[in-house]
Amino acid sequence: MSAHHPRGVPVTTPPPTIDVHAHVALPQVDALLDGSAGLAEQRRADAATLGQASLQYNIGQLAQLMPRLVGLDLRLAAMDAARVDLQVVSPMPAPAHWADRELADRFVTTTNEGVRAYCDKAPGRLLPIGTVSLHEPDLAVEQLRTGVRDLGLRGVQISTSAGPGRELDHPSLAEFWAAAEELGAAVLIHPWGCTLGERLDAYYLFNTVGNPTETALALSRIVFSGLLERHPGLRIWSAHGGGYLGSYAVRADHAWRVRGDARTTEAPPSELLRRTYVDSLVYDPEQLRHLVAVMGPTQVTLGSDHPFDMGVEDPVDRLEAAGLDAATTEAVRGGNAARLLGLDTPATQEATR
Repeated sequence: MSAHHPRGVPVTTPPPTIDVHAHVALPQVDALLDGSAGLAEQRRADAATLGQASLQYNIGQLAQLMPRLVGLDLRLAAMDAARVDLQVVSPMPAPAHWADRELADRFVTTTNEGVRAYCDKAPGRLLPIGTVSLHEPDLAVEQLRTGVRDLGLRGVQISTSAGPGRELDHPSLAEFWAAAEELGAAVLIHPWGCTLGERLDAYYLFNTVGNPTETALALSRIVFSGLLERHPGLRIWSAHGGGYLGSYAVRADHAWRVRGDARTTEAPPSELLRRTYVDSLVYDPEQLRHLVAVMGPTQVTLGSDHPFDMGVEDPVDRLEAAGLDAATTEAVRGGNAARLLGLDTPATQEATR
């Protein structure tokens, strides 16, 4: 962003501090899905994967967190305390891949309009991210276009697959990815649960192992499929530092070099991974330095996972504790997110004020 000196000389000012990873609860969406057979089955599967101890803990925690998930004043106070200027708000990560086409369309419409309305309560502070019904690929394209063009969403949040039997590199999603590139929409990958199932039913492994595993798998499918070479303008972001892939991308590179079945792209996997974005939610200064070294200083964005306990309340403090150089710190603090979200032009800057 820029200001002007009293004599008319442009003065460059730093970009706003942007938290790309935060969630909102929408009671109207819960009411829409309540009583659905598919929702009941999803809850049974989640409960089996979580295990009883974590399930009961989550029920109590969600009740405590609900005021912060819906309350605007509490959110803005938390942002101010964290020194965050803009927060990117996405719906609770619970994709309804089981919903039939009619319910899926109502679910997405209610969600996207709800997120937009919530963010409109604090213009200049909150930026909306919606969702799409990725298990209905043609419908997802329509929903993406409507969300971006009509509702002014900055992008959409998806899960680590498009439902059972359909990974993110599935041919049926080709039009969705082409539309996302055409629209310049950010696509935020956020896991929910894990296909390892009941092997994770203790110690909250559902989240601590399941989430990064699912994200690493989703990104690996995207990288090796050549999607990023076919669509170089895609803006793909993933939560929690991109899961495990960023910590061990060298193994993917080795396979790409020595095995014909893994040599599916012109560029090696680590180079393609660096065409995507991740958030800074890796907790530890040393881990954040490593993430920046792997992804590059232009691809890491600030992330808090507000207001969940697996998130942090001080993302800027943790970024500063990493001891990165000034330019990289500035980029992670806000510049990279501005580019991801299309906020780095005068017109979009003005729209967020």
